[in-house]
Amino acid sequence: MIVDPIVFFIVAIFFLLFTIFSMVRLGLGPTTGDRIVALDTINTLVVSGMIVLSAAYNEVIFVDVAIIYALLSFVGTLYVARYLEGGL
Repeated sequence: MIVDPIVFFIVAIFFLLFTIFSMVRLGLGPTTGDRIVALDTINTLVVSGMIVLSAAYNEVIFVDVAIIYALLSFVGTLYVARYLEGGL
């Protein structure tokens, strides 16, 4: 199935828009929890962008990098959450 390149451009624009909204929440978040959630949302958007990039360029290596990035992001979020709860 061939997808028009304009679709990938539109998706990238929306990801950029959502990332900007998350960065605003990251800067304005009244609590540390809000900032952590905003950072995790940005990481999820980056992983999604890598998957879209992989589909746009028809390269599988971007999916592998996205999976590793998602795993590292998840582990980092767990460590920060544990630190905030006073576990470390």
